[in-house]
Amino acid sequence: MNGRFWARYAWTGALESGVLIDVRAGRIVSLRAGCAPGDAVVLDGLVIPGLANAHSHAFHRALRGATQLGGGTFWTWRETMYRVAAALTPDRYLELARAVYAEMALAGITCVGEFHYLHHAPGGVAYDDPNAMGEALIEAAAQAGIRITLLDTCYLSSGFGAAPDETQLRFTDGSGGAWAERVSGLKERGHARVGAAVHSVRAVPADQLGVVAAWAAQRNAPIHAHVSEQPAENEGCLAAYGVTPTRLLADHGVLGPRATAVHATHLTPEDIALLGGSATTVCMCPTTERDLADGIGPAREVQAAGSPLSLGSDSQAVIDLFEEARAVELNERLRTRRRGHWTADALLRAATADGHASLGWPEAGRLKAGALADLVTVSLDSVRTAGPLHGAETAVFAATSADVSDVVAGGRVIVRHGVHQLVPDVAGALRQALAWPGERQLC
Repeated sequence: MNGRFWARYAWTGALESGVLIDVRAGRIVSLRAGCAPGDAVVLDGLVIPGLANAHSHAFHRALRGATQLGGGTFWTWRETMYRVAAALTPDRYLELARAVYAEMALAGITCVGEFHYLHHAPGGVAYDDPNAMGEALIEAAAQAGIRITLLDTCYLSSGFGAAPDETQLRFTDGSGGAWAERVSGLKERGHARVGAAVHSVRAVPADQLGVVAAWAAQRNAPIHAHVSEQPAENEGCLAAYGVTPTRLLADHGVLGPRATAVHATHLTPEDIALLGGSATTVCMCPTTERDLADGIGPAREVQAAGSPLSLGSDSQAVIDLFEEARAVELNERLRTRRRGHWTADALLRAATADGHASLGWPEAGRLKAGALADLVTVSLDSVRTAGPLHGAETAVFAATSADVSDVVAGGRVIVRHGVHQLVPDVAGALRQALAWPGERQLC
């Protein structure tokens, strides 16, 4: 994609005004000060790099609002989630994910990391194309105009060696070797890359962790894992193996610069040192972690130990990476009763450059020559953002996803003046995807 864009303001690590951005073949060729030429697309607001949603379960969007009646825990919420998973087919998943990814685009997200474990038909029967569900997600991202890293997830057990239950038969390939054989059939394309994931140490026995790690290492691919989201996971891991989940993953070669630990909520000091010392990214998902009453993770400590931070919408309770970014800081304020743990620029970097890198797109997430041309315009005239412009602080601490007016992904305009150019009625697409014929809801 070629073109010229003019940003009234741009955040390049510093606030600049009147920035002309030249794009060739989907990448930024140059940024320079200047007036808007007649052939430029005017981006009238604060332009920031495209946002990276580093942890997503697209089908969880069906749960929004449906799980808020009464109390419960993560485990009771999971039963409702399983009912949604049981109802999906490749065609319905394509329809749902397309709408969800279009919602992400409206929120300024130009790349999603889809933590994908819904592989097979009910009962665990393989589709004619064993990767039909993953291909549906890749196609959905294409139709929504964003990039995707399909984090194909190994899921073998219902918990520390126990056999999968009826719903989980859709998730399992039976062994790490069978998982590797299936996922090797997925092909990357211009907008899509393939990575690996360990669902959790609950769901992947220790003797299979190395298989997943080796598959990712051979391809220099990202590898992600849910880590210590719940105290019960830590307790079960200690009972089964005598070590914490982080230690178990380290011992089997999962951690490292290509790895991302998702949540990492309940860590020991040794866990923090292992993650930081291996340069493993930690993906925080604050809106999901508070929705599920998981707790507040030690984001400040893991970053100080050497772990980059990324952000994810996870369960889609909210799709708003500005909210996720400021929640990291605000949660830490609640935990410590002190302010100012991260600058707005550092939080924005977690939502952009570090998130893209964790998904295997290190060329994205920055406004600089050579980077993928992902440009997100934050409107400066809403009731939330009107007033003096404070650079990254305005985006991170004042704006919401509703303030995104324009989105360019790889040089292609996919959102203009708040309207998705490929899915013009995103709300309608969501309504249709989330209801069976006769208006019977998916969940």
